[in-house]
Amino acid sequence: MAETIDFTSLDLQDALDLAILVEEEAQERYLEFVGQMEQHHTPEAAEFFRAMAANEEKHGAELRERRRALFADAPRRVTRAMLWDVEAPDYDETRAFMSARQAMAVALRAETKAQEFFVKALPHITDDDVRHLFEELRDEEVLHQTLVREALRNLPPESEANPEDYEDEPVGQ
Repeated sequence: MAETIDFTSLDLQDALDLAILVEEEAQERYLEFVGQMEQHHTPEAAEFFRAMAANEEKHGAELRERRRALFADAPRRVTRAMLWDVEAPDYDETRAFMSARQAMAVALRAETKAQEFFVKALPHITDDDVRHLFEELRDEEVLHQTLVREALRNLPPESEANPEDYEDEPVGQ
């Protein structure tokens, strides 16, 4: 049974821990997608997901350093059971032959989903430090969306061929 987050009782330590968990979850999912894309020989999508995983790791490291500076090694009071797919892309988002453009669209939806999480949480936040952190995290997700959109604009047009047309049908044994 999943635990729930009581945003009204979050203090800054818990909020930082929650934010770190969100970044870790997203990083892990992107790394899973890298493996899938490499298995299906779609290097452009794999490379983009690898870059997204690196971005999540960097942001997580910044949050961990901030947390360590404020709270040293105090134990976490929030757990991964309190969240699911806050920023991590959905598992069913990947396809066997994804293009870089399709991979970026997956990431854009994930960044939007994360922004919406923080936006929805803000009205329930009572601690000023937590409110400031969540506003900062919300704005960070908007920046990430902007970066992905810019990367999308810099890609060449998508091929008119549909990769799914070349997939083999399942074969009965």
